[in-house]
Amino acid sequence: MSGLPGVPAQPRLAPVLFTAACPDCRARFELSAGALRLAIGASPRTTFYSFTCPECEVAVRKPAGERIVELLTGGGVRTLRLHSTV
Repeated sequence: MSGLPGVPAQPRLAPVLFTAACPDCRARFELSAGALRLAIGASPRTTFYSFTCPECEVAVRKPAGERIVELLTGGGVRTLRLHSTV
């Protein structure tokens, strides 16, 4: 691929895949960033990620600690910030 003269071409990055498991059918699989959603709430209890199991099609919701949030946001997973009304 040719770019502009004097500007180095950007390397193509491989898509990020995340390993996940379904608590219902116990299948293990890889998901792209587009297959996951991350919700960040005001507390650890309201911070989670979700996906649909590609094997049994059940909706899965799992807690997301700081490290998981870091990995998912860094990998391009869509993030929703939850706000509380106090």
